[in-house]
Amino acid sequence: QVLLSESGGGLVQAGGSLRLSCAASGNIFGIDVMGWYRQAPGKQRELVAAITSGGNTNYADSVKGRFTISRDNAKKSVFLQMDSLKPEDTAVYYCNVARFTRDYWGQGTQVTVSS
Repeated sequence: QVLLSESGGGLVQAGGSLRLSCAASGNIFGIDVMGWYRQAPGKQRELVAAITSGGNTNYADSVKGRFTISRDNAKKSVFLQMDSLKPEDTAVYYCNVARFTRDYWGQGTQVTVSS
């Protein structure tokens, strides 16, 4: 079992920045891809950004150039630096990790961007 603890969400004005953090604990051996998803009201959950244990990254087109994902392999933590935030970035953000054949999810953290 992998437990994920997220932090860093909140309310920010458009153009502002937030940094999300997610720390994995429990059975952390074998964790590979770590990432962030988001779900806005009435919409499907979507991938925001992901990073492999080797440092390869993948971003949704809507956040390229504004968000940066990083990780600390030793601490099994993943971070999402969000700059130039827009109202359409408002959503619940979920941390996700892949370990062997399973996915694990955090409880979600609310990000609200006011115009």
